[in-house]
Amino acid sequence: MKHRFFNKTTQEQNRILWKIAGITILVNLFLGTLSVIFGLYVLPFLSIAISLSIIAPFFDIPSLKKSGRLIYFSHLFMVERELKGMIIVHGGSLFDYVFVLNKSLKGRQRKTYIIQQYLQGLLNLIESQEKKADPEVKIKGTSYILNDRTAKKLGFKIVKTDFLQKLILTYNYVNLLISNSIAKGKVTFPRLGKVKTFEANISELIKHKPSIIKLNLRLLKTLPEVAENEESLYTV
Repeated sequence: MKHRFFNKTTQEQNRILWKIAGITILVNLFLGTLSVIFGLYVLPFLSIAISLSIIAPFFDIPSLKKSGRLIYFSHLFMVERELKGMIIVHGGSLFDYVFVLNKSLKGRQRKTYIIQQYLQGLLNLIESQEKKADPEVKIKGTSYILNDRTAKKLGFKIVKTDFLQKLILTYNYVNLLISNSIAKGKVTFPRLGKVKTFEANISELIKHKPSIIKLNLRLLKTLPEVAENEESLYTV
């Protein structure tokens, strides 16, 4: 599997983004017309807010990647540039799910692949940090896919999710709904109450590296297509 967006030429990428923008504008114009006809004046505001939350990653992520502010360590695991000893990590967004996940994979296989990509990305991040001087850099991320037990096995501890992060997740609920449904292969409503924030020093993750490798290889065995192309997966 490859990241089909980043494998395209710049011209092809721009064509996709213009198409997304055009469809979004047309949908909002249509709903705006309906709101005038039926007096539903709140509808345009809801439509614009929801549509912006849905399409934002399709524009933000390529831009942030191009500027170097966002770095992919696997197709579904990316990090922000280190800031004051902290590296914020992110799982794949709706943008990544659309251009990475194979439609032929069933729901359970998709979830397995997503977690495997998290692990592979985490391993690549650990290896990049092992070469640096500061082993106490903190790694922090928020997820509703990774459960407490697995996170602890990887060397993370659970910390309080800050209010701003909860607010952002609430605003992006429809985006998360679509992402979660794609990941599960069926309509699945995300439970924001299950969202957890995890944190660990890179030194702690290095200690757990053998366990992470073992779990990653175990998941790869259930994904033969991924295992066969393992060397070519992480070049985006």
